[in-house]
Amino acid sequence: MKLLSRSRIFGHLTAALVACNAMASTASMAADIEQATSGPIRLVDSTTRAPAASEEPSARSASPADQPLEQSRSEPLKPGPLSEFEAYVSNLAGASVRRLGAELMLPNRNASLVESNRQVPPDYIVGFGDEIQLTTWGAVDADLRLTVDRVGRIVIPRVGPVVVAGVRHGDLNELLTRRVGQVFKNFQLSASLGKLRSIRYYVTGFVTHPGAYSVSSLATVMSGLAQAGGPSSSGSFRNIELRRNGQVVSRFDLYDLMVKGDKRADVPLQADDVVHVGPVGPQVGLIGTFNRGAVVELKDNETVADAASYAGGLATVADTSRLSLERLSDRNNHRVVELALPESNSMKLVNGDVLRAFNTVTVALPQAKQYKRVRVEGEVGKPGEYILPPGSTLPDALAAAGGLTKEAYLFGADFTRESVKRAQEAQYDRALRDLETDFTRSTSTQKISNSDGAIALNQQQTGTAKLIERLRAVRPTGRIVLDMSETTRTLPPLAVEDGDRLYVPSMPNTVGVFGSVFNGGSYLVKTGNSIEDAIRLAGGATRGADIASMFVLRANGSVISARQSRSGWFGGNTLTNITALPGDTVFVPEEMNKTTFMQEAKDWTQILAQFGLGAAALKTIRN
Repeated sequence: MKLLSRSRIFGHLTAALVACNAMASTASMAADIEQATSGPIRLVDSTTRAPAASEEPSARSASPADQPLEQSRSEPLKPGPLSEFEAYVSNLAGASVRRLGAELMLPNRNASLVESNRQVPPDYIVGFGDEIQLTTWGAVDADLRLTVDRVGRIVIPRVGPVVVAGVRHGDLNELLTRRVGQVFKNFQLSASLGKLRSIRYYVTGFVTHPGAYSVSSLATVMSGLAQAGGPSSSGSFRNIELRRNGQVVSRFDLYDLMVKGDKRADVPLQADDVVHVGPVGPQVGLIGTFNRGAVVELKDNETVADAASYAGGLATVADTSRLSLERLSDRNNHRVVELALPESNSMKLVNGDVLRAFNTVTVALPQAKQYKRVRVEGEVGKPGEYILPPGSTLPDALAAAGGLTKEAYLFGADFTRESVKRAQEAQYDRALRDLETDFTRSTSTQKISNSDGAIALNQQQTGTAKLIERLRAVRPTGRIVLDMSETTRTLPPLAVEDGDRLYVPSMPNTVGVFGSVFNGGSYLVKTGNSIEDAIRLAGGATRGADIASMFVLRANGSVISARQSRSGWFGGNTLTNITALPGDTVFVPEEMNKTTFMQEAKDWTQILAQFGLGAAALKTIRN
């Protein structure tokens, strides 16, 4: 067999390759002609495998680009404890006071996911790892997802590689349209960004958690700083630097963003950037009636007015004429001084100063300078609420309301005052606590000799609980008993206070009789009738009545007791000869063993529930 020479073998191989290329070119041209005659050219990315029809979406493993970026820290970062100066200011304010801006440092948010869901701005720079979604229609049909490789390119089928790294997102459409247009005609193109790359940056200096972090390429200085927990207690909110390739490219003052809404210095991060936080500057506390109490950080030469502006200025109810200044450097001398406004607005502050604003509303003015808001109701010419000048009295309030009507019963006027009500409530609550203590002591010292005694003690404790509950349901009204006779037509010259209420009822014609009588109720009273006559109308006292303990509650709120005499509580006087007045309420208690305190207390509870006596009346009865 004759062997071929090398030159002849090489010639045959070359001819075979040329033939193969010609066949492939012919097949491609035929395919293009077929596409041109049957429809648009379809571009397919050969690197992406279409999923089989039988393959379930849940069975396909997600690619790393489809996975949301995870935070570097799995546990949410907690806000740090108060610094020594924050604790000092909080102690002065009586409430927690934090540094201005601390509430913005929220590292527990999934910052990477939040950033990746943001709309991509037009000035975003495309880089390695970004995914470009390319869609064409018309003569060319394509729906591609192309990832920028390490060289900065994407490869478009039938078009070839296109360098996109460093291109603005807003210029991407124009670039790709021009490149695809070199191969195809009569088409439309839309390009957008899909999955974005993640970048690694560093946070150094005085921060809560320094270190390296991975975030979305849309992250800015602010979001990157929040990932690290923000500045520490010794870190600055106003001296934050962004360093890139060894150079400071931006200085970020958090107060510009919070107070002024200026985020121009909050620039996007790039790979290997360093966010550096400097040490904290001079700090000043703002407490009292500022719009926002806070510890603020000052720069050189900033003044009282600058510090107040960071706290939103003085509140609406603040005293705009003065502030107090507490200076740590003067703690061995006077320490606290008063600053007059606006003269002191240009005063420079030093580290450790505390400014306090005063409230003009919560501080009560002298009564002689206050205008009074008084409500007058009932049998008056013009019932309503009136504003009275300083120094006004009850007769002035009655005159402002048009005076009394003919049916007015001034002796039964109900005059209540808020300050008296608050004092009565405090005294009443204290009396209830003492009463509850007495009940507890009484039951704990009782000896039980048999089962009947145990049952009786249990019933006694149950009655005690019900008694306390009923007593707590009755609240003082703040009524002031006016010293007047039943025939008077003028009020005493008592100075009024803000919030006072005067109610003048109409003339009643009945007397109430209750307690240990045969037929308790309300009865018509005639001129000259006595208390004895009223009791007789109720059928008289029962056999078990304690006449010596009887009392009368007058319409003006005063109480007259049968035991009131020169000899004290245990005198033998009765009320039978006292004239009955319209609106009187007569109560005849039942005779009982005076040592049975629980039963006696039950009767006083019945009085409270029926007549709503105030704490002052209860004291009169008990004494």
